[in-house]
Amino acid sequence: MNPAAYANRPAVLIDQDKHVFKVARRNFIDPDILSMEKERIFERNWIYLGHGSELKKPGDFVTRSVAGRSILFTRDANGTPVALLNTCPHRGMQVCRERKGSAKSFQCFYHGWIFGLDGKLRSQPGEDSYDADFKNRESSHLTPVPRFEGYRDFYFVCFDRNIQPLVDYLAGAKDFLDVICDQSEEGMSIVKGTHEYSVRANWKLLTENSIDGYHASTTHASYFDILMQSNGGVNFRSGAGRGYDLGNGHAVIEGQAPWGRPVADWIPAWGEEGKKEIDRIYARLVDRFGEERAFRIAKMGRNLFIYPNLIINDIMAVVVRTYYPTAPDYMLVNSWALGPLNETAWSRKYRLNNFLEFLGPGGFATPDDAEALEHCQRGFSNYEDAPYSDISKGMNKEKPSASDELQMRAFWAQWNKQMFPESAQTAKIKAA
Repeated sequence: MNPAAYANRPAVLIDQDKHVFKVARRNFIDPDILSMEKERIFERNWIYLGHGSELKKPGDFVTRSVAGRSILFTRDANGTPVALLNTCPHRGMQVCRERKGSAKSFQCFYHGWIFGLDGKLRSQPGEDSYDADFKNRESSHLTPVPRFEGYRDFYFVCFDRNIQPLVDYLAGAKDFLDVICDQSEEGMSIVKGTHEYSVRANWKLLTENSIDGYHASTTHASYFDILMQSNGGVNFRSGAGRGYDLGNGHAVIEGQAPWGRPVADWIPAWGEEGKKEIDRIYARLVDRFGEERAFRIAKMGRNLFIYPNLIINDIMAVVVRTYYPTAPDYMLVNSWALGPLNETAWSRKYRLNNFLEFLGPGGFATPDDAEALEHCQRGFSNYEDAPYSDISKGMNKEKPSASDELQMRAFWAQWNKQMFPESAQTAKIKAA
């Protein structure tokens, strides 16, 4: 893609004086843009791989497709997490064909080469036909992912060896990850099972949707009607909370909402048994952190976006979600529920009820969102005559609310910087 192609119609249009921020709809449909994204974004940023709780003991493993790469995520014999390219050095076959499990070693099905949990070649049939030092050569082992680091049990990979350390890359997102992880003093754990589904829309639309507080009261009106009926007339607080630019493209919306949170915000629908449980959890949070931070952990919810494609919905439940494009108008989505280790049966029940009811593939939110995004994608067919989407809401405010679009602009500014570093495409528009 020649950046000059956008000379007369830039990818992003910004006019600070007029408080205008527009995004070209071509960004959502152009296959050349997707090719650039794979090279300039997915190959050059930290990408979420998995959670440490998915590997409970040495030899536990999961295999994942991360930005189109087959990755083996496991714990070695010492219990240390390891990320390996799931490609045999012999003939290139995927060494581990199972999606998850536990193993003492990994054997390639094709020719029988055996690798240790650390990826080192242990043996292969016909060893006498190889040089004596063959097993000591780096090229004989499974290849580690170029960069692999973790923060608070969230593990990421990067295919660019020169990227900054993960802790620096996360920037302001670290504070929000801490808030999420501090829900449990024993640690957080992925609940068994994965939700997998697809959406016929561009992947960036799910980024926008996930940190867009503006659409909730209309797109999800039926859900809020049910909440009001079941909780004694609770009113939806439209626009409550704030949106934040966390740096490096990361963003968040945070605020109070009418649904209950198993940690630790009670609603009447949970009855007196639930109130006792919630009061106990909240009292422990106050003991650990004091009233102010306990309130933030328990009573405030947040949708945290970690650039480029990780969403952690810490709202009525905690959901970890990734999404990858396979075409300009098609994405694959994976999501997992996250909860405190050793929480009570009551808390786990209502956590999963909340997860499925709103954020599950068949819940009140996800089908509505998918429908909206797919119709956006169809509407983009008119991009030649209706070329831009406007995400200017809140630019005239010093402190935008969660229903404004500061957090979406944070993503697009970073996207634009990486996609078009030659000019950054921040020229003023002549006519908004």
